Amino acid sequence: MYFAALLARTDDGWQASDTELDDVETLSDLADLARESAVDDDTVLALIEQEDAWFGVVRVDGEDDPRVFVSNAVVAGRSSYGAMLVDELIGRDDTDTDELDDLDLDGTEDGEPEPAEDEADEAGDVEPRPAGPLGDVEILSDLGVSAKELLALGGDALGEIADALGCTEVLEAVR
Repeated sequence: MYFAALLARTDDGWQASDTELDDVETLSDLADLARESAVDDDTVLALIEQEDAWFGVVRVDGEDDPRVFVSNAVVAGRSSYGAMLVDELIGRDDTDTDELDDLDLDGTEDGEPEPAEDEADEAGDVEPRPAGPLGDVEILSDLGVSAKELLALGGDALGEIADALGCTEVLEAVR
């Protein structure tokens, strides 16, 4: 079960909105969604959490490229939204392989023998996701959450981030 919210900075503090990620397939989609909720092109934070197993922060400042942090790349990589963030951070692009996978080709169409099991394993090898936190650890440092504090977060990480930003009540209203 996911929880996702957008926190938009305003002159009066932070505005929170619960967000659906159903139409989000890429980091660009998420950044566009965040920009839509921005007030005067100010900072927007997209906060994503999955059952206290991992959390992610995507920061969008106006038209700048989004900045991303994921608390645990391996665990996040096992979920669709986490994998989207992690793959973006490590530069993995699965779109080409997905199109080929849809064709259901196994290499035997022209009478070629199927590869030996160890050859098949090597052909399908994909570099594993790095263990532990991944991304911009300084993503919230100018907002009151240092890299050291961000790396130490666990459990209710989004609540702790909201506490540091001074918007606990705002975030709790959409939870």
